[in-house]
Amino acid sequence: MVNAGEFEVVFRRLDEDGDGKVSPSELSHRLSLIGGDFLMKEAELAVESLDSDGDGLLGLEDLVRLMEAGGEEEKLHDLREAFHLYDIDNCGFIRAKDLKTMLGRLGESRSIDECEVMINKFDLNGDGVLSFEEFMVMMK
Repeated sequence: MVNAGEFEVVFRRLDEDGDGKVSPSELSHRLSLIGGDFLMKEAELAVESLDSDGDGLLGLEDLVRLMEAGGEEEKLHDLREAFHLYDIDNCGFIRAKDLKTMLGRLGESRSIDECEVMINKFDLNGDGVLSFEEFMVMMK
């Protein structure tokens, strides 16, 4: 987990002129230095979409919001990938037999009954299977 001090360090690196704000040109320049092409137009669009006070520049709070949102998107992506591993027959749900198979692959031997008990703990709507939303609750 990234702490506030680490965000400040990143922000200061982006803020080339030290004015406490990151302009599109500063963003474009700094990101191009760490790899890849980050065109001025892309930087302008990024700043425009993240600028919370309408001054055309990014403040520290804007950067923190961007970084935290990216982290959430990555977590959601990882959870979807994990869900698809358990959803063996790609039906959109995790059933007891899917859970038994996956746990077996991970070296844990469980009976169907044990897997049903595990699923029932997080089966919020009582349909006997785990949806992606229920899987997210279980994984938190």
